[in-house]
Amino acid sequence: MKKLGFIGVGNMGGAIIKGINGKLGNTAVFAYDSSAEKLNNLNLYGATAASSILELAKKCDFLLLAVKPQQLDGVLAEIKSAGNESLVIISICAGISAEYIRARTFADAKVVLVMPNTPMMLGCGAAAMSRDDKTSDDEFEFAKKIIGSCGVAEVVPMDKMKEVIAINGSSPAFIYLYAKGFTQYAHKVGIDEEAALRLFAQSLIGSARMMTESGMTVDELIKQVSSPGGTTLAGLQELYNGRLTDVVINACDACTKRAYELGAEK
Repeated sequence: MKKLGFIGVGNMGGAIIKGINGKLGNTAVFAYDSSAEKLNNLNLYGATAASSILELAKKCDFLLLAVKPQQLDGVLAEIKSAGNESLVIISICAGISAEYIRARTFADAKVVLVMPNTPMMLGCGAAAMSRDDKTSDDEFEFAKKIIGSCGVAEVVPMDKMKEVIAINGSSPAFIYLYAKGFTQYAHKVGIDEEAALRLFAQSLIGSARMMTESGMTVDELIKQVSSPGGTTLAGLQELYNGRLTDVVINACDACTKRAYELGAEK
């Protein structure tokens, strides 16, 4: 039987615990959080509360870190004190490298890095994952099964884990801001904002499926909606004039720059 432990049962840690319920086969799930209240009702999702980080680090095969950056060094120190060098450490801490974790735990620690996003709380998240050769194929497949229980998991090179933050980790916020423009337009022209938001949200869902299931490229999909001389082209021209794609790239660059800064600050 595999033993999986969670350190941190906040939004993301709690979402993953709920997502894996009943999906990992012969696996015992444990969790610890500094807030005892967050450990209430874990049994409803097939998990058991642990009394300490040290307990988890000693008895688990896999340990998922879902803690705030300011808590991380203390957590890693306790993991090191447990002495369990065969442990696979799965980190969802943004901007934290495998080298950083090894420097504070074990020189040959097995580390899997994950960049999740908040839609994982609804079971429809998008997570980027990476590993190096210290983690075996079977160990990584199990880690992918854990993260994939809450949505889609894609593997990226470990040296691109900061760059990918903008694409899936931060992009929901960028999309929400884009949505805000549509609802403000609805208010301006006298359309109910809640109705407009539902229409726009469903358009996002449908458009996402078109991108992943239609077999068309993004450019082909844009052309499909854009009748010559029509309304869509008139609107697209304003987006082109505003250099929307350049703005998006600049936002992603700023996000990546900050990720490196945060990593350097740790």
